[in-house]
Amino acid sequence: MSITNVISNTIRNYTYQDIKRSLTDPETIISEINQIYNHWRAGQRYNPDGIDIFDEDWDTLIILDACRYDEFQARSTLDGRLEHRISRGSTSPEFVRGNFSGKTLHDVVYVSANAWFAQLKDDIDAEVHSYEFVDRDAKDGITSKPETVTAAALDALSEYPNKRLIIHYMQPHWPYLGPTGDKFPDARFFKGVRSEETTHEDIMQAYRENLDLVLEEVETLLDHDVGKTVVTADHGELLGDREKPIPIKAYRHPEGIHVDSLVKVPWQIFETDERRVIKSERPESFEPEVTDEQVTENLRDLGYM
Repeated sequence: MSITNVISNTIRNYTYQDIKRSLTDPETIISEINQIYNHWRAGQRYNPDGIDIFDEDWDTLIILDACRYDEFQARSTLDGRLEHRISRGSTSPEFVRGNFSGKTLHDVVYVSANAWFAQLKDDIDAEVHSYEFVDRDAKDGITSKPETVTAAALDALSEYPNKRLIIHYMQPHWPYLGPTGDKFPDARFFKGVRSEETTHEDIMQAYRENLDLVLEEVETLLDHDVGKTVVTADHGELLGDREKPIPIKAYRHPEGIHVDSLVKVPWQIFETDERRVIKSERPESFEPEVTDEQVTENLRDLGYM
């Protein structure tokens, strides 16, 4: 099917609410057209030029959600060697589909404050030894505080000494937890740039404060880890960069937009003298201890719903 037919069929399926939204937010519709074109061109719903993370050598993979390579390079003081990789996604769903689909990973424990794996695991036929969901902080209701993820990661390091661990922090992804972010509590404050309610500088500062917060937690985690650890990202973030092929300026991470700002991610390698002995063991049962309500709440908190 030609790309013209694909786009035409998509537009025909738009509801009245979709059409109404296109009149008030035309950039979203343009972004969807970019997404449709790029997926059509790739032939699948992820970036085929990205790496498979499970083909890489690591004992612990620390994922910083929506972390740009250039901002990580400028702000990180972590020990180790910085390289970069190309991700299979410009969003978490693409990253999950591109790396986990059709795989049985009984040597992997996935500790995550991002619920997309739980949302998609049945559709993509994926299984890990254990999926440990980090829910919102019970005391203040804030989703995915970095210190909460660190605590869960340390527990997993102790409980699963012979597994490859994936530790997925939500920062620097919104919600922004620093002093600048506190001024902008609404998830869609990025749109405020168009109305001059917020500035590009506001967003950059809020993003960098979030990155600094999570880097502090990663440093704590590295002090306790053993083996070869890699710090990376599932995808980057558009911070006034342009999409392709229609070059609209955006502050977000739309699916299917495989520009450098979104798919070029850090790959910081940290090694100790000792490597973990990794064993693949089938779990007694693989049912993540996360409810549908928790998944929906998590994705809503992160601005996906």
